[in-house]
Amino acid sequence: MEKMLDARGMACPLPVVNAKKAAEGLHPGDTLIVRVDNEIAVQNLQRFAQHMGFSAAGEKVSDSEFTVTMAIGGEAKAEPEIACNLDTRKKGMLVVLSGNTMGSGDERLGKALMKAFVFALTKQDVLPETILCYNTGAYLTTEGADTLEDLKLLESEGVTVLTCGTCLDFYGLKEKLAVGGVTNMYDIVERMESAQTIVRP
Repeated sequence: MEKMLDARGMACPLPVVNAKKAAEGLHPGDTLIVRVDNEIAVQNLQRFAQHMGFSAAGEKVSDSEFTVTMAIGGEAKAEPEIACNLDTRKKGMLVVLSGNTMGSGDERLGKALMKAFVFALTKQDVLPETILCYNTGAYLTTEGADTLEDLKLLESEGVTVLTCGTCLDFYGLKEKLAVGGVTNMYDIVERMESAQTIVRP
């Protein structure tokens, strides 16, 4: 038997909690497929499966959808630990992305550097509390951006991602926002004034 569980939009630890409940009603040889919307949930589900003695495989379906397929069987090694990743955000740390390129010079190089910068953010032991995107930085949070996956990963870790609404309107991107929320100049000024650390690539 194959069972599908839709855990998209659920905050940790709900995907694991619901997967545990679903697995309790299955038998060896059955398959449980869990749909989630971030890589952290994939990792937590695979860790859960390992504790339970299930084999599990994660698959990326799209930028906003992943599946974890578990083959039910075996015996649990121990009572599974249902825990979320620790909050590694640094309070008061603000990253400002005011363009879709990093530095000045060749545009292709600048875009490659910005992509690398956003990716590098995901690998830091300490994450920013907020990421602000304005001017051409609005392109980083919209459909088709090669920074989307990393920004969504940061958002799943609790990082607030905000894009200037005026900028989205100006570049005709309002309907294409794919991660985070929309902000305005008053909020941008307030966040900059209250920030303890501002990082500008």
